[in-house]
Amino acid sequence: MKHYGLLGGKLGHSLSPQIHELFFKYTGIEGDYTLLETTQEDLPKRMEELRANYAGSNVTIPHKLHVMPLLDSITREAKAIGAVNTIKFDENGAEGYNTDYFGFGRMLEYNNIDVRAKRVAVLGTGGAARAVVKYMVDKRVGKLYLVTRDVAHVDKDFLKIAPKCKFIDYDGLAALTGDVIVNCTPVGMYPKVNAAPVTPEEISNFDAAVDLIYNPKQTLFLKQAAEAKMQTVNGLFMLVAQAVAAQEIWQGEKYDSELIVKIMQDLEQTI
Repeated sequence: MKHYGLLGGKLGHSLSPQIHELFFKYTGIEGDYTLLETTQEDLPKRMEELRANYAGSNVTIPHKLHVMPLLDSITREAKAIGAVNTIKFDENGAEGYNTDYFGFGRMLEYNNIDVRAKRVAVLGTGGAARAVVKYMVDKRVGKLYLVTRDVAHVDKDFLKIAPKCKFIDYDGLAALTGDVIVNCTPVGMYPKVNAAPVTPEEISNFDAAVDLIYNPKQTLFLKQAAEAKMQTVNGLFMLVAQAVAAQEIWQGEKYDSELIVKIMQDLEQTI
């Protein structure tokens, strides 16, 4: 039996073990998945342990950046995003990937949202937005707007990922119309479940609304979009898809969207 796990700080509320256990159940693959709470100080020692005993690991806050110097190789998209959330251990060493990139893309594809040559607004410029923006650029988005509270102090790494993107503040969003609006902020999840990052009027200037938040299932942002008769997508498919993408890397196999939906439906019963 091969061993896998989640490397991070405080992991008590993580759904990762549940997702990967469902993956093992539905595929019949023998494996186990454990939570590996680790401080930054103990990260090098933990990595040695993983190299010796594990076939793969996911990585979450606060180690997505810290783990990168400890790897033997990093994929193109993970380098561009500047964060690793999946590691494969084999005879070639430890290789870092970013499956948030693939999870987000697969979620859009499953919901028939095509961003090529489209006008897209991304709310927030934190870590979650990096993979989203990189995917948009690779899919040749038409116009990309990054909406942030402080344009003057935005992370300049975004200009490396998306040199042609335009930064605007939330006041500037009111004048914007487009095809897709994506929430990459935590506004709408606990404890801000009764808040939305933008107004209903601003949301309704777009055709589709995507929220990376998956709990609650329908944030106020998505509720307001639904009331405007827009297509809405929450982040649960992405959460499962990025986990399945990690398993594809570890197992060397491709899995169809039916498996993602199966796992997602099981998860919905527990959230």
